[in-house]
Amino acid sequence: MVGKLKTKTVYACQKCGYQSAKWLGRCPDCNSWNTLEEELQLKTGLQSGVSSPDLPPLPISQVGGEAEMRLPTGISEFDRVLGGGLVAGSLVLIGGDPGIGKSTLLLQATDHFAKASGSVLYVSGEESARQIKLRGARMGVNASDLFILAETSLEKILTHAQRMQPKALVVDSIQTVFTSALESAPGSVSQVRETAGRLMMLAKGSGIPVFLVGHVTKDGSIAGPRVLEHLVDTVLYFEGDSGHPFRILRAVKNRFGSTNEIGVFEMKEGGLFEVKNPSELFLSERPLGVSGSVVVATLEGSRPLLVELQALVTASSLGVPRRTTIGVDHNRLSLLVAVLEKKVGLTLSGQDIFLNVAGGVKLNEPAADLGMVTAVASSHLDKTVDQHTLLLGEVGLAGEVRGITQPELRVKEAAKLGFSRCILPAGNLKQVKAKGMELIGVRSVEETLEKAF
Repeated sequence: MVGKLKTKTVYACQKCGYQSAKWLGRCPDCNSWNTLEEELQLKTGLQSGVSSPDLPPLPISQVGGEAEMRLPTGISEFDRVLGGGLVAGSLVLIGGDPGIGKSTLLLQATDHFAKASGSVLYVSGEESARQIKLRGARMGVNASDLFILAETSLEKILTHAQRMQPKALVVDSIQTVFTSALESAPGSVSQVRETAGRLMMLAKGSGIPVFLVGHVTKDGSIAGPRVLEHLVDTVLYFEGDSGHPFRILRAVKNRFGSTNEIGVFEMKEGGLFEVKNPSELFLSERPLGVSGSVVVATLEGSRPLLVELQALVTASSLGVPRRTTIGVDHNRLSLLVAVLEKKVGLTLSGQDIFLNVAGGVKLNEPAADLGMVTAVASSHLDKTVDQHTLLLGEVGLAGEVRGITQPELRVKEAAKLGFSRCILPAGNLKQVKAKGMELIGVRSVEETLEKAF
């Protein structure tokens, strides 16, 4: 039985979901300014829901531990990021910048999924069915069991889903969907939280896997309250620069698999295409015989990626020289430049330094430090590094070269692509065995530069 409807006015932060009975200029929870907006909520006297019978606590040894059944999406790179495939009843949130390829990936994946597993319901709140049809025709999407629905009402979406019982459901995007139980605008904190919660109940109750597409804010995080990311089972982010054709799909949360795996795609006219060997693609346009260019190996989950680092050092005409980076941390470059000046004796205080990771890849791990200092020194001294040389290692403030994780995996990937020489920390030499690869162990930045040039 449902009780009498009551109305309640609250001020909700549109960034974190904090609620207050009165308006505040600054959110006490996330410290954001002017983010509290008035929302009219409807509350029932009694909470409705599905009650489950009381179950006694069980010892963990008696809890069933059957492995989750995986459903392949038809795109191996997508399956890799999901942890091996799609789990029945899972709720997956995909975020990324506008136009990066979220809808394209899901349209291609659901096309393969519908041909292999059965009917799929694709709900779009931003495009008409005709627009999706035109985009799908360009990518060769023609599955007869892929059903398109242009709708933003949550109640109508749930009605169609319960009637069809599809094998998978896609909602593009969650910020456009609204429920009539709330009077706030679509995309508000209350609407996003309520609609996502209702879709989660559908997924868990019926076993239908649900994909949600989420808009992102200017700082790159998914728009709406953080509770949205806590609510879902898996959160995937699409990364990439609009000026580059490469896209990286990364898992930042996954209840059914590892969060270390990435999927690499290339955007073409016909949609997104899988990149089976991303290292070869990233190095395909590498210039040879020029100073400031080195190759490093970064580890993304269990997959090693070889990428090119490019540095340009030139005399500055400014009072404060510039330190510009693309793909690496700006503060990390400043730290390594200070090490080169203090420990090696290079005069860089009057030089503009530009550092770029070719291909639009972002390097976050310290294993690229040795490549960064070598690239800067190579450009400053105008000395080239042999094109078949790989550099690995973390650099400390004392100028020492520290060991890295899984060096053998990185070296083997380089050997496959024709690299014959690797400069790495001396502490990692015992962990690496690679045929046809000359391994040079170094203990300091100064020793590295002597071996590299």
